[in-house]
Amino acid sequence: MTAPKRLLLCTCEDTQAVDPQTASTALGGIDVRTVRALCMGNVDAAAKALAQEGETLIACGQMSAFFEDLAEELGAPERLATVDIRDRAGWTDTGTAFPKQAALLAESLVARPDTPTRDVTSEGTCLILGPAHVAVPAAESLAGSLAVTCLVAEDPGDMAPPATYDLALGRLKKAGGALGRFAVEVDGYRAADPGGRGAVRFGPAADGAKSTCDILLDLRGEGPLFSADHKREGYVRADPGDPIAVARAVAEARELQGVFEKPLYIRFDPGLCAHSRASQPGCARCLSVCPTGAITSAGDTVVIDTDVCAGCGECAAVCPSGAASYDDPPVSVLFARLRTLASEFRRAGGQAPRALFHEADWGGEMIRLSARFGRGLPPDVIPVEVSSIEGVGHAETLAALGVGFASVAVMPGPRSDTGVILRELALAEAIAGQGRLSVLDVSDPDAMEAALWDAEIAQPVADPILPLGGRREVTRLAGTALNVPDAVLELPEGAPYGAVVIDTEACTLCLACVSLCPVAALGDNPDKPQVTFREAACLQCGICASTCPEDAITLAPRLDLSKEALAPRVLNEEEPFDCINCGKPFGVRSTIEKIVEKLEDKHWMFKGSDNVKLIQMCDDCRISAQYHQEGSPFRMGDRPKPRTTDDYLKERKPH
Repeated sequence: MTAPKRLLLCTCEDTQAVDPQTASTALGGIDVRTVRALCMGNVDAAAKALAQEGETLIACGQMSAFFEDLAEELGAPERLATVDIRDRAGWTDTGTAFPKQAALLAESLVARPDTPTRDVTSEGTCLILGPAHVAVPAAESLAGSLAVTCLVAEDPGDMAPPATYDLALGRLKKAGGALGRFAVEVDGYRAADPGGRGAVRFGPAADGAKSTCDILLDLRGEGPLFSADHKREGYVRADPGDPIAVARAVAEARELQGVFEKPLYIRFDPGLCAHSRASQPGCARCLSVCPTGAITSAGDTVVIDTDVCAGCGECAAVCPSGAASYDDPPVSVLFARLRTLASEFRRAGGQAPRALFHEADWGGEMIRLSARFGRGLPPDVIPVEVSSIEGVGHAETLAALGVGFASVAVMPGPRSDTGVILRELALAEAIAGQGRLSVLDVSDPDAMEAALWDAEIAQPVADPILPLGGRREVTRLAGTALNVPDAVLELPEGAPYGAVVIDTEACTLCLACVSLCPVAALGDNPDKPQVTFREAACLQCGICASTCPEDAITLAPRLDLSKEALAPRVLNEEEPFDCINCGKPFGVRSTIEKIVEKLEDKHWMFKGSDNVKLIQMCDDCRISAQYHQEGSPFRMGDRPKPRTTDDYLKERKPH
């Protein structure tokens, strides 16, 4: 959003208190006008403001559609912006909320890039599944607007062959895809024969029949075809025993024809993915949490099916490397919003703000109901609306604490995956300490109010951070601000931060772990046998541990906040062995000596010969020695003497 030229503050018939001064300061000192009923008696004030050059910000969320229509009538839709401060910061039971209003107004100016999208085309090919007495009427209803195939499990009995849709018998074996590209496989498929007299007849059965469709209407009354089926676009499901639900599902399916914009919620960089290396298993966090099955393994990396992805953001919340990042909007926008909210709250006179993460539909409605009929949010609780609550991971909550929020509450909806939320908050608590983070899993506004109004308020950090960088960098910054200097924090199992521990007695310094580390947290030294480790870069993916042939590596989940974690440190090193021929250092001394000890005078190839010396030579000297050995298969006889001009002249002289 660009900076507005003016702000219209509505007191909503004097039911909320507003402060033009703090509001103007929050928006850079712009002109502010206060009115009593902007959508009714003072609508001329809105029309006058919209007629002027520059953007007008109207502080009213409830009537935003009304003001949009007004701006359209005036031919100035680009001059209007709206923001809600009444429900979120005006209607409150105790005290004034001027600092929170200022924070929300300032947050509305944070630039938010458009979410990348692509077009999904649904031509209206619809497959209906279910018992004949429910599926057939649904097919007849949809046949006028969609290209319908009705698949029933039993013979529909005494009915004529349908002329406006296709009818078939069969059992659905499997289904995949999403809106515009479903793929199904049917066993016992028998297509209806349109000819003949009497009731409809069906052809011979065939197993493994495959087809595609754009819309899948499931009226079987059985379990869903997909996990997290409510997030599968194009899949409509209803209980066949509930006529109202069936009618609603039929109406919904009818609207799924045309060209739709599909947001590309997740930005994925396969070069950062630590899923696998050289067939050695590594990170599988995103695979374990994706509720729709949109993520699959593909060798060294994973693949995200953007058609199936519903944008929950769980993969981005748990991805340790940033390979999967949320793009609706990017996490950097959320960090900027959090910093703006906390800093403007303090600048306007507030002391210890609390953050409440919520989604627009469930959480937003809870806040609106509480404001209108209950106590409303406390003056120090700032609502932070996000696209998906499951995408709020440990980095986001720690960023909120780091920029100056005293505590953070995450309010999931009834269909939210609280398992991921709880795991991420447990990780954040291990870094931030107890008492600052909570999950507000409530079912009504009264319970939300009780939890927020009665909560103990902690103190925010003394020196707020500037949340720059990715999720790992911001986590480290916040952890440093929230703990004593150089703290080393023990983290839960599976945390994406930690150390690599090497058993130096078992390690042979083969460097297999170094060669496969996806982020170069493990390194070597070209001058001597050595394994180094940079802890701040380690993802705890486990590839090094699964690769090590000696099982010498274990992982230790923790967060080392000292500066030493940013630089490489030596985990294991030994002296190299000096070549007995040329003196050049090579290999690992203990390994060479151990091999010599095991083979000398004990193995038939090393008895009564100088072969054991070959083990003690560098590569160049070993090849040379093998070549010149008596009976060496590499020699192929002595090299012929080079011929010279004298040789040719001598051969031409008469004898």
